Amino acid sequence: MVETNLRIAFWGTSSFSVYVLEALALQGIKPALIITAPPKPKGRGLELSPSDAKQWADIHHIPTLEPSEIKSEEFLRTLGRDWDLFVIASYGKIVPRTILDLPKHGTLNVHPSLLPKFRGPTPLQSSILEKAPVGEPHEIGVTVMLIDEQVDHGPIVATKKITVENWPLKDTELEQTLGMLGGKLLAETIPHWVAGDITPTEQNHALATYTKKIVKADALVRLNDDAADTLRKIRAFNIWPRAYFMSHRGGREIRVVITEAHIENDALKIDRVIPEGKREMSYTEFLHGQK
Repeated sequence: MVETNLRIAFWGTSSFSVYVLEALALQGIKPALIITAPPKPKGRGLELSPSDAKQWADIHHIPTLEPSEIKSEEFLRTLGRDWDLFVIASYGKIVPRTILDLPKHGTLNVHPSLLPKFRGPTPLQSSILEKAPVGEPHEIGVTVMLIDEQVDHGPIVATKKITVENWPLKDTELEQTLGMLGGKLLAETIPHWVAGDITPTEQNHALATYTKKIVKADALVRLNDDAADTLRKIRAFNIWPRAYFMSHRGGREIRVVITEAHIENDALKIDRVIPEGKREMSYTEFLHGQK
């Protein structure tokens, strides 16, 4: 358990942010404030829904700010300057240098990859899509870095590696695993960081790899594609946009989402699907209905 009286503001939005917050709380660290994205339309009704981090903050009675514009004078006045440390974990926006430099001990970022590999917006999905052997042990990890104005570019403060025995995980599983790992590493790192015991290490920028935003078309698979590549897509896009193939029903083309699959004798075996406009079902039931 880490004891700290530091005034920490946490910047985060997604489920990954929540896992980091949970791990910090388990180590006795709770931020004084959480800055997160404003509510967004979700679901079929497109009702405004608070971010995952906002929901976590409300449950734990932590004040929040949900600025639509982080450069506005109103937000900066509300945020104030009396901070020891900022922590960013999947906030979703680039924070300007004028804000990053406000805290006494700067701004640390938790990134779900072993930097400089997989910089950018989709490190989790890109890690799964990497052509690592399926069903074998695979090394993954997280990085705590001193953030600068470039994306995932700043010097490294700490890293932690683990080995997954049966790769690949689903994106939901990987997000939880690395979020909890990152939060625990951050909790262990903060006391040493503020004490001045850590000298950040410059990244080897020549080895940097970059990820890109995902679009729906990325999730299209063809059933005669390479089995390992298709399984990677199914696991990587389990949250969104979900791997799918095109089929026909009633004289029209339909989209069929693959929810579960495995590899058997080097061939892809689909277990469960969601045909367009239908409930989730076994692949056997889907094929029977196509006859």
